[in-house]
Amino acid sequence: MTTPWQGRIDQPQQGDTLRWHQVVQPLAAPATPGIALLGLVSDEGVRRNGGRPGAAQGPDVIRAAASNLPVWHRGPLYDAGDVVCAGGDLETAQSEYAARIAALLDGRHFPLGLGGGHEIAYPSYLGLIDHLGRRARRVGIVNFDAHFDLRAQALPSSGTPFLQILDHALRHGHDVLYMCLGVSTAANTRHLFSTAESRGVRYLQDEQLAPWALESARQFLAQWLGEVDVVYMSLCLDVLPQSVAPGVSAPNARGVGIETLEALVDVVLSTGKVVVADIAELSPPHDRDAATARVAARLLHRIAGAAHFATTTCVTR
Repeated sequence: MTTPWQGRIDQPQQGDTLRWHQVVQPLAAPATPGIALLGLVSDEGVRRNGGRPGAAQGPDVIRAAASNLPVWHRGPLYDAGDVVCAGGDLETAQSEYAARIAALLDGRHFPLGLGGGHEIAYPSYLGLIDHLGRRARRVGIVNFDAHFDLRAQALPSSGTPFLQILDHALRHGHDVLYMCLGVSTAANTRHLFSTAESRGVRYLQDEQLAPWALESARQFLAQWLGEVDVVYMSLCLDVLPQSVAPGVSAPNARGVGIETLEALVDVVLSTGKVVVADIAELSPPHDRDAATARVAARLLHRIAGAAHFATTTCVTR
């Protein structure tokens, strides 16, 4: 079976010459805490949301794009495999993915999710909540996205996960705050903005994230992060301009520059509160010259380099 983990080998094959494909290991229990990549192979959420299919190919394409990344992270790097959405049964796939995220957190790993559509967000949250159990934690969710993903639909989709999260938190008494950065007025109806306001969602629009407004955005985000205990961070690649990230379900005519995105991602990571993260919406069939896959790999590399695992932030049962 062909593996996506292939790439350049520099001499000597040790120390500071190593690349991800040379150090990544299949995850097998028990394992020393480390970064654990977990894919959700799914197009079903995008299909239900009326988007362009292709995201199911995302996880392995991200792995291939990440293979040649130089090793800058600390600790082990694991490939925890994929959860596959079979026969359109998204709900079962999400349930399995949530269980896998909870198990990784229980093992004191840092789960890094690979999408797939943004339907990855709801089970990422469920896995975190299952891991936290009855311990009182204020959970902050930071979503870099052109869309709120607060749609109310008959069936869950890639457009519904954060409304599902807020509804779940309300039903079960969990303390959850949601922030969305990069929201586009051209991609969200007035109803979605009203929903965000009524549900206490904090957000900044793409126009508010121009380079000259970066310091203000940093302060806004840092203040909000100070109010939460643990963070789940999600990066939807359609927050970036189409010129940078063409390979997504819904290309973005404006977007947030990658320089601004990386600076704000760094603000989130610098808190040490991020315990689970994912990258969503890579659609390889629409990706010119694998440009979006390379961006996804770069962001993955950045997150991994700042990952905290085996810390007291996580709660081991």
